[in-house]
Amino acid sequence: MQNSMTEMILPYLCGVTFMLKVVGATFNTSDCPIILEYPKETIGPNTILQKHESALLILLGFGGFSVILALIHNAIRKYVFHDAHNLDTAFDAGGNISTSLTAVTVASQMFWPADILQSATLATKLGVSGAFWYAVGVIINIFIFPIFSVHFKTRAPGAKTYLQIIYARYGMKAHIVFCCFALVTNLVIMTALLLAGKTTIQSVTENVSEEYTLLIMATLFGSYSLIGGIGTTFYVSYFNAFLAYVALTVFFTKVLYNNTSRFLDIGDISNIYNVVSCVEGSGGNSLMSFRSESGIVYGIVGFFVASSMVYCDQAAWQSRIAAKPMQGVWGFILAGLMWIAIPSTLGNTTGMAYLTLSAKNGTHLLTASQIDQGLVSPLIAEAVLGPAGGIMILCMVSMALMSTGSGEVMAVSSIIVYDIYQTYLRPFRRNLGPSNCVLCGKASKPDTDTSTNEIDVCQCPSVTSCKQCIDDILHRGINKSTDGSISTYKCPVHGPYRMYQDHLIDFKNWCIIWVAICIIPFGLIIFSSGIDLNWIFFVGAIVTIPAFPAVVLAIMWVKQTSKGIIAGGIAGLLTGIAATLITATRYDGGLSNFVVNTSQEYSILAGSCCSFGISFIVCIVVSALTNKIKTKADADAEWQKMYDIENPLNPWEKTFREELKGQHYDKKPSFDQMAAAFRRVKHIAYISGGISIVLFTFVIPGILASVPVLDEAQFQVWIMLNQAWTVIMGIIAIVAPPVEEFLKIRKQRRKNKDHVVNEPMVST
Repeated sequence: MQNSMTEMILPYLCGVTFMLKVVGATFNTSDCPIILEYPKETIGPNTILQKHESALLILLGFGGFSVILALIHNAIRKYVFHDAHNLDTAFDAGGNISTSLTAVTVASQMFWPADILQSATLATKLGVSGAFWYAVGVIINIFIFPIFSVHFKTRAPGAKTYLQIIYARYGMKAHIVFCCFALVTNLVIMTALLLAGKTTIQSVTENVSEEYTLLIMATLFGSYSLIGGIGTTFYVSYFNAFLAYVALTVFFTKVLYNNTSRFLDIGDISNIYNVVSCVEGSGGNSLMSFRSESGIVYGIVGFFVASSMVYCDQAAWQSRIAAKPMQGVWGFILAGLMWIAIPSTLGNTTGMAYLTLSAKNGTHLLTASQIDQGLVSPLIAEAVLGPAGGIMILCMVSMALMSTGSGEVMAVSSIIVYDIYQTYLRPFRRNLGPSNCVLCGKASKPDTDTSTNEIDVCQCPSVTSCKQCIDDILHRGINKSTDGSISTYKCPVHGPYRMYQDHLIDFKNWCIIWVAICIIPFGLIIFSSGIDLNWIFFVGAIVTIPAFPAVVLAIMWVKQTSKGIIAGGIAGLLTGIAATLITATRYDGGLSNFVVNTSQEYSILAGSCCSFGISFIVCIVVSALTNKIKTKADADAEWQKMYDIENPLNPWEKTFREELKGQHYDKKPSFDQMAAAFRRVKHIAYISGGISIVLFTFVIPGILASVPVLDEAQFQVWIMLNQAWTVIMGIIAIVAPPVEEFLKIRKQRRKNKDHVVNEPMVST
């Protein structure tokens, strides 16, 4: 009993001792420079919740809220857009997401739980340059993506995964290799999510086990993914951004502008500057300088890490291809502007506050290991805001976990459904050619071809004009046998494929359930391995970076070949791992200190650069030597492989019908017609993306790096600019999405009233 009481009281007494020590201390500038040593051990943040309290907050609070959002989304798709019973809707949310909702979702899903913790970690280690260079490395990818998304949506408008493009262009071998890369990418991101979730939940919850945290996260990820599909993640992402901006505004106001704080140097920017400017950074560098070699290294590494996550993560593609090209372009640009406000402001606020309190304490408040685990943000939130701060961080991480984690569950499920089960295990029609109709197996007739024998080409009517399909859909509710199964559809052309799609929908639901369940044993393996958030965030990405060049070139370069992408991917993987290990051996302890030395800045820089560089070079060289593209006709035939990807029950032509007004075509527009319809969008993507990249890669970094060390006035301007930008982006993120969503729903309801039988209903 006595030991139990001691265990309960000790953390509280340690926390009180820390508070008294820091509050009562006064800072003397004559103490400069301050060299902070790491303590051998520390208790870290105090726990503020019991297990049942955190469970109620996360599962019933956020989990229940997300389920309600899922039900609302399902109702909208069912009663307004009439496409709820559609496999594609589960993975692209109808393919017509608004600009602001796209922006909020991209920003929210890029704002991984790791960002809440990792940006503060880098700011703690490197000062003002840490969070900034990290943000620059990531945001470049967001601004590049509009260019690729336009080409993706116009060259493969029917594709739901980028792996479908790999299969259509390069065949089975390349497809299998990149399915492995895609799944590894999902595992790396899921690992980061689980580690971030574990760190946060355990930092605020008393006596919580690893199994408990995994059970909560698995339930959280799987529950509303099962109910609402990818569309629900858009709604949850909106509320994630809503909470993040509101909480961040409260947090930086309390840290930087609250003169009644119990900490003498917290609550005033000038006081924080006076303290932190005296703290000596790594290698003797100033923490008030953007001329940080380590910061630039992390920026370069961050670019490669974000590249692998953005371009090789199916969850990222699903969110980004759910919008039309124009909405996607502006959505991505706005997303970049929204996203950069969060890690930059949060990292600077928590990092500067942590360094201030550590300087007053005389040593770091956390061990080096705890900093790498991401405990800076929870510690400062709790120290400054009390128990409410810990709950605030838990809420932010929980919402980010729901947004990103559900996306990963849906991504793995979509790969299993589309790229494994539908392609290899149970295809509707085996040995189907790339240009053959999936319904009848005959060759699809090109719009301009008039010489082909009518008997040898597909004569299947479009589902949008099939009267028997209309009858099947209208009577779906009564076409059930007594055991609840759907009876055979009456349409002889589309009916069998509808039955097949119904089976895939059921299989999709089971996939989501099993993927969510598998999170628990996978998480236990990860937790027992001893890796931390910092390691998986940077080193783990090295195994996914080799896929980045091949995925981009598959959409952009017609001469890329199967041999090229396989050779490039494997060569990049092997050289990246080798470079990381070789560089790690140069640090003290070598590979015997594996986790620490492989995550050193130059180890991950060498691994990232070699992974990308070798993969890119080998892919280009081998493809140049093995491609058979000689004429424009050859190039057109190659692009046509991607263009022919389509679900016959949900023709992509319907989605773009408004943009294709004035074009004359049979079932779908030609490749050239599609390119012409979106030529203006491509120009906008190149111009807006190019300007944004130049601004955030050269102009702003150049201005900041021109100042050797920030003085107090410059530091205040920098911090206030970050805060002002956060408030502006927060207002846009909170107001714009619900307004656009309301207008879109109202527009669709008017269309429904104008048509006795509307077309979206036919496609379900």
